[in-house]
Amino acid sequence: MDYLNLSVKELNRLFLKGELSPVELLKATMERIHMVERDVNAFITTCLESAEKAAEESEKRYMKKAPLSPLDGIPVGVKDNIVTKGIRTTCGSRILKDYIPPYNATVVEKLLAAGAVIVGKTNMDEFAMGSSTENSAFGPTKNPYSEAHVPGGSSGGSAAAVALREVICSLGSDTGGSIRQPAAFCGVVGMKPTYGRVSRFGLVAFASSLDQIGPITSNVEDCAILLNHIAGYDPMDSTSADIPVPDYTMVLGRPIEGIRIGVPQEYTQEGVDHRILEFFEEAKEALREVGAKIVQISLPHTRYSVAAYYIIATAEASSNLARYDGVKYGSRREGSDLLSTYELTRSTGFGKEVKRRIMLGSYVLSSGYYEAYYMKAMKVRTLIKMDFDSAFQYVDAILAPISPVPTFKIGERVKDPLSMYLIDIFTTPANLCGIPGISVPFGKIEGLPMGVQLLGRPFEEDTLLQVAYALQKGVKG
Repeated sequence: MDYLNLSVKELNRLFLKGELSPVELLKATMERIHMVERDVNAFITTCLESAEKAAEESEKRYMKKAPLSPLDGIPVGVKDNIVTKGIRTTCGSRILKDYIPPYNATVVEKLLAAGAVIVGKTNMDEFAMGSSTENSAFGPTKNPYSEAHVPGGSSGGSAAAVALREVICSLGSDTGGSIRQPAAFCGVVGMKPTYGRVSRFGLVAFASSLDQIGPITSNVEDCAILLNHIAGYDPMDSTSADIPVPDYTMVLGRPIEGIRIGVPQEYTQEGVDHRILEFFEEAKEALREVGAKIVQISLPHTRYSVAAYYIIATAEASSNLARYDGVKYGSRREGSDLLSTYELTRSTGFGKEVKRRIMLGSYVLSSGYYEAYYMKAMKVRTLIKMDFDSAFQYVDAILAPISPVPTFKIGERVKDPLSMYLIDIFTTPANLCGIPGISVPFGKIEGLPMGVQLLGRPFEEDTLLQVAYALQKGVKG
């Protein structure tokens, strides 16, 4: 039996029966990593020694019939911008290439408390700035279905590792689509929870008002299980929401007959690849077939989302990344004085895309341009949120494409930043509004995976999981 292709629940059942042990599963995981990693480059760092110890402890618990949770003994990958005590955390950047944190992120503590086995840190665009995982200082990650194509970004390593079953599930972060888009390109499930639903304590900040940690899994049920364990209030995160967390697995399999799914007319207009439009129409019909009611809606300010996003995100990035100066932590390049040390450290430590965004952010925050750019972008952000608030008065969820184009080739867009930024047009609105979104694999375009996304009201991840499960499993209402 190929244990690596089983779900979390199936593996947990085998553990409980004694037909498989966490140590045996980790061994299979390690063999898979050894077999495929040279070609895919999904990991920056593996921590197999500590993983072996964790798997052994998990096995002891199962022998006593006392597992900690369904995740006990399950191999998990963690995106390399989520800090891990004693395990290198680089954010895909040269400037942090040797940084070893002295503490764990809250989500990592929660995984360890659940008995999960952390296998390693997954590859990513540097500081999560990118849509293709080509911007990593440790080399690009390849799409699991084609080495010539990108896996999406910035959580490309997390998505590719799950698709190739190097791990059973993983954590990513989503600032403008960085969980949902790579999940779609790699044929797996990825969820961006509501802003504040999952603690950001220990997530290395890119854009603090947009960043959110979320699960990447092979199926919707595993997504619900993982979200159960990482969601919840955290006093260490000032933006964490003190709102009760339901058991997300309880809604799976419930009929979705009568649930109203909004389809924004602006998401299917000029500029979207015809193959994406055809794919999207099939997804709409599939939801109709499982009982949902499709409703046309309008989100008129969507066209401004990319412009607003790249002003707000770069402004926050320029502030957050000011701390990397070679003094407090990270790499240091000595200059003749303090200013030249700053310049040498940052110019050699950051990659091109990070430098570009820092400069853009510094510009829009500078005297004379703050009102013209940043304040206007924040006003547009409010208008976009008002569009969604209005739509959710009439619908329970929104169906939308993930990307305006199918999976693209490595190197195809790196020399044209604007064309790369436009990839995010359908994913950035959810981050600007702080609402949850889930990417569900639906099929392939010319042999490469593609998914669709469902967007929901704040803190109604359960509704999205219910609809996503029906779409994936074909549950009739």
